Amino acid sequence: MSIVKSDNQSSTRRDFLYLATGTMGTVGIVAASWPFIDQMNPSASVRSQASVEVDISSMELGQRVTIKWRGRPVFIDRRTPETIAEARNVKFQDLKDPQSDEDRVKIDEWLILIGVCTHLGCVPKGQEQGSDRGQWGGWFCPCHGSHYDKSGRIRKGPAPSNLVVPPYEFVSSEKVRIG
Repeated sequence: MSIVKSDNQSSTRRDFLYLATGTMGTVGIVAASWPFIDQMNPSASVRSQASVEVDISSMELGQRVTIKWRGRPVFIDRRTPETIAEARNVKFQDLKDPQSDEDRVKIDEWLILIGVCTHLGCVPKGQEQGSDRGQWGGWFCPCHGSHYDKSGRIRKGPAPSNLVVPPYEFVSSEKVRIG
């Protein structure tokens, strides 16, 4: 039996087979490539480090602590009123990377910074009582001599910018979530 095709008939059985074969081939390629695409997603261990909650209720005024977030140190500083006043009493023309203290904190008493020098990635000193805090009383990077003030702003040395403020939010008066 032969198929008779009229002038206005636009598709044949062969056209249908081409379309069906192409569709099944496309579905097969997508199904075969999905595991390769999916393996590029972050692992569960990386996703679990996306944020960390820190209990800050036991920190005293003037105390500094260091926690780990995404494999990097994060400095948490509970500042005294004197420290806050000193950090805010700075002329912008004296700053290498001008930024006000108010722009770097959400609550005046709490300063949260990523503890990695913006020059070459060393960890600045100044977290521990009695350690070198540099010329401005904040942090001092021993690798190449960068000095940061009490708001984490670069004041002297080769570092091009201020210590980075990570994304954070206060979950309650006793906890902060970083990330």
